[in-house]
Amino acid sequence: MTEPFRDPLLPIPGRVADLLARMTPAEKVGQMLQLDARDDLDDQVLRVNVGSILHTSPERVMRAHRLVQQTRLRIPLLVGEDCIHGHSFWKGATIFPTQLGMAASWNPGLVEQAARITAVEAAATGIHWTFSPVLCIARDLRWGRVDETFGEDPFLIGELASAMVRGYQGAGLTDPTAILATAKHFAGYSETQGGRDASEADISRRKLRSWFLPPFERVAREGCGSFMLGYQTMDGVPITLNSWLLDEVLRGEWGYTGTLVTDWDNVGRMVWEQKVQPDYAHAAAAAVKAGNDVVMNTPGFYDGALQAIRDGLLAEAELDPAVARILTLKFELGLFENPRRPDRERIETVIGTPAHAAVNLEIARRSLVLLRNDGTLPLPTGGGPRTIAVVGPLADDAQEQLGDWAGGSGQAGWLEGQPRELITTVLDGLRRHAPTDWTITHAPGAGIAESIPHPDGPTCPDGQPRMPIVVPAVPDPELIADAVAQAEAADHVVAVLGDCIPLVGEGRSTATLELIGGQIALLDALTATGTPMTVVLLASKPLVLPPSAMDAAALVWAANPGMAGGQAIAELLLGLIEPSGRLPVSFARHAGQQPTYYNQIRGQHGDRYADLTQAPAFAFGEGLSYTTVEYADLRIATDLLTEGDTLVADLGLSNTGARPVRETVQAYVSDLVTSVSWADQELKAYRQVDLAPGEEVTVRFEIPVADCTIVDAEGHRIVEPGEFELRVGPSSIARSQLRARFRVTA
Repeated sequence: MTEPFRDPLLPIPGRVADLLARMTPAEKVGQMLQLDARDDLDDQVLRVNVGSILHTSPERVMRAHRLVQQTRLRIPLLVGEDCIHGHSFWKGATIFPTQLGMAASWNPGLVEQAARITAVEAAATGIHWTFSPVLCIARDLRWGRVDETFGEDPFLIGELASAMVRGYQGAGLTDPTAILATAKHFAGYSETQGGRDASEADISRRKLRSWFLPPFERVAREGCGSFMLGYQTMDGVPITLNSWLLDEVLRGEWGYTGTLVTDWDNVGRMVWEQKVQPDYAHAAAAAVKAGNDVVMNTPGFYDGALQAIRDGLLAEAELDPAVARILTLKFELGLFENPRRPDRERIETVIGTPAHAAVNLEIARRSLVLLRNDGTLPLPTGGGPRTIAVVGPLADDAQEQLGDWAGGSGQAGWLEGQPRELITTVLDGLRRHAPTDWTITHAPGAGIAESIPHPDGPTCPDGQPRMPIVVPAVPDPELIADAVAQAEAADHVVAVLGDCIPLVGEGRSTATLELIGGQIALLDALTATGTPMTVVLLASKPLVLPPSAMDAAALVWAANPGMAGGQAIAELLLGLIEPSGRLPVSFARHAGQQPTYYNQIRGQHGDRYADLTQAPAFAFGEGLSYTTVEYADLRIATDLLTEGDTLVADLGLSNTGARPVRETVQAYVSDLVTSVSWADQELKAYRQVDLAPGEEVTVRFEIPVADCTIVDAEGHRIVEPGEFELRVGPSSIARSQLRARFRVTA
């Protein structure tokens, strides 16, 4: 007789209850574990009864599925992977710009398309679950994971993260091309001490409710299937055990019923690093009682939880809510009927297709931000032969161009990088797209950095790899001389510089933000030639730039623009496309300015340092085009409103130049007097408007007054009656904005 839990006609709650009643404590604990498939699969599946695996090579995921058939209950595996900006660790998958690069497009539709393509490609290879998107707020640029965020603004983060969740989860989890999305890192993980990864986050509950929680609340209410918990402690309590966040807010106020997963070894770190638990038995018991469902890569959780049950620290029944949520997810995915193993036919037909590459190219184009231009760009292409010197350590480095979580970044030992022929570098792009009578030369000019072993050894106390030490490259006179010679012989220099993988990512925060290695010496030498220069900053995050970059003829920030990045950059420089990217995060002038985000709290002595301005080098929302756009005549339809009303405002927008433009019109609201300290202005809406040369349009904003909130001293989000100001312009910079006041009555 077939067990009831295997009957697909029964309601899922009944199937879960039947299976749960058949499970032993060991099988329940195993279901709560997610382990690294690069380790001993036989032990994980046959002894531990592991419920989920991650970091699976194609061969090992098939072996894991076969091993499941030897277990007593044959509960299918949930297979997860870090598909962060594409199917990161699959050779030949479509690798998009990083999340920060995609954020520069300010385009939820494109972000959703990228996630949909990622889901289609990942699902074909047997992946069920991605640990993306990141909803952390990038406020300290020294933090190593800025590139994984959507930038510094909670509203923009919510817009883009929701789009990414929709793309991953498709038509719903029954869709065979859908993968489970993960909102991470809940919550406040990015608010680090000194930019140091996973350090104590000193955030009050009011501050959490004000800025850090709203993007998470939005995706929770829109159906994001899982939440990942941050590494850090907050007010002394690891997020893994934070009952206020997990029980009162997430599962209580928001009514969230999805799955919670710890980050990598959160439970173990409470023992060996944070030292808030004496051993794995106590740590496992605390994690279960706090409401965690899936414990990511804490192998000691298995024996620890069973020991906790034997010692009376944990009752078997306390495992049941978490196991029931995990089983529910597996039933919702249909894994008992179809484990969704790798599908050879789908792999051959859906991964890295021309259609996917076309979307990738469009996203790369829209991610580029033109920050400076003295009129040099676009490079004129009709005046006969020209010589362009393409120099810099990143001008032709395909793997560095992809950034972190892309195959060559070290998280997956079976893949050293993506196929070179699928990647267009800046040098490739200019050689392919410049006029045929142009000469494109190349010189690397400088190194960036190399890694050396950590002095404390290759592994942490729990056996996990310890990050190596980064040593800046020494300026090389011969490399610089070669680049200078090419610059002197050229009509224009394109210098491609930035950072590199050893300086980016988890556990790789930086104390400074400057260009390192021989790059500043190279830029200074190139500047001395007098040849006009465009600097392309191919960097994971905003960097502090020297005068030789800030005073260059043109400056483009490209983030890590993915496989098609070099083509997009070449097209931009040659005027084949229009620059349309806008900054999702501010650039600092000096690392000592941190933080430089635009929506800071009002109130301090003065508006600058004694020795330096507080103004960023480039502010949130900034970005140039190849034309001029005028804003005029901001009008509010009704300036006396209640909380239930909608603010309606119109303004005139005109393209006064000779080229088309996609203008990102940004609407900020300032609550002029508040009962508690608050940001001077916050982004509340934006519109992307395409204008032909000479075209004039009226742009309308409709902003619910209910969105014009603060969080009061008691932690309640409210609209306070009083005077407000609507500010509309091309960026967050005050001098660029039109302003109009309105009043909200009780």
